[in-house]
Amino acid sequence: MGIFTRFKDIVASNISAMLDSAEDPEKLIKLMIREMEDTLIELKSSCANAIANQKKVLRFLSEIKDKEAFWISKARLAVEKGKDSLARQALQEKRRYTQKSDAVETESTEIEAIIEQYRVDIQELEDKLKTAREKQRILVQRHIRAKNKKKTREEIRRADSQDILYKFEEMENHIERMEAEADLVDFGRPSNLEEQFDALEGDEDIEAELNQLKSLQSSKSHDTTHA
Repeated sequence: MGIFTRFKDIVASNISAMLDSAEDPEKLIKLMIREMEDTLIELKSSCANAIANQKKVLRFLSEIKDKEAFWISKARLAVEKGKDSLARQALQEKRRYTQKSDAVETESTEIEAIIEQYRVDIQELEDKLKTAREKQRILVQRHIRAKNKKKTREEIRRADSQDILYKFEEMENHIERMEAEADLVDFGRPSNLEEQFDALEGDEDIEAELNQLKSLQSSKSHDTTHA
């Protein structure tokens, strides 16, 4: 079912108010534009038919005018020839065509008024359609902006959600574990410098033990000699 019931409904409509109160403005404006376009086609078709009819009436009027002029000329000729009876008959025919001419001229005037009204209606409807299309363009842009804004807000909400925070925390824990494992690889192992000092201390122990053995050996040799 359409929004408008007749052409005047379209022209008198407040598009902005209708869209502001609509649940689905984009759907409504599309329906409006479709009805306006259909109505515009009908108006132009009716106007074209009226113009064609007007041309037909004007051709018929021209033929009647010719007949009217013809019988006037015949009446004059009859008067010149002293044929009053023929003159009266010619004037009767002329009057018949004059009456037809008056009727057809009235019809032509009425058709011209109809055509003019069609032209006014077409202009008004085209202006209204232009307004509706501009509203549609604005609505589409608003829809795109709203859609992008909604998408952005959803992304922000997702980024703020517990799942995202949990994943970041899990990732941070994983990195910390990796760092701890890396530290444990060398845990308990002395550094190179420590190893060098440990080696020196080890050398001193060996030297002390060696000297002890030498002293012991020397003492045994001495005892054997004096025996």
